[in-house]
Amino acid sequence: MELEQCFNFVLTKAQQVVHHIFKIELAPYGVTPGQYAVLKCLWDQNGQTATQLASRLSLDGSTMTGILDRMELKGFITKQPDVKDRRALHVLLTEKGRSLEGPLSEAIMEANKRALVYFDSHQADQLNRMLREITAHEK
Repeated sequence: MELEQCFNFVLTKAQQVVHHIFKIELAPYGVTPGQYAVLKCLWDQNGQTATQLASRLSLDGSTMTGILDRMELKGFITKQPDVKDRRALHVLLTEKGRSLEGPLSEAIMEANKRALVYFDSHQADQLNRMLREITAHEK
């Protein structure tokens, strides 16, 4: 099989291109794609634990810790220990983190447009559904 016919190779290359587009769109706000994902989770439900966020984003604990530490240094979040379980940390948005919701939502919409520029809306929806189908059955 030719390398360009290997699904993993093609998907990885596509992911690298898309990740670069998102990095460019988010850079003016000092936010990485991974940090955006955490912010989006917190905008949807503030106060989640680090473990909940890691699970939702399919990240291991050490990766999540690093992302949260950098976000805390930037003033986007604060971390508070759970009063019932000192091992658990609740992640809370700061005012700075909350204030990014509008601008970052627009940046993400623009990144999506740029990443899907060669597809019409039906094709883009179909691609999204197919990729979600792959991950729906992960074990």
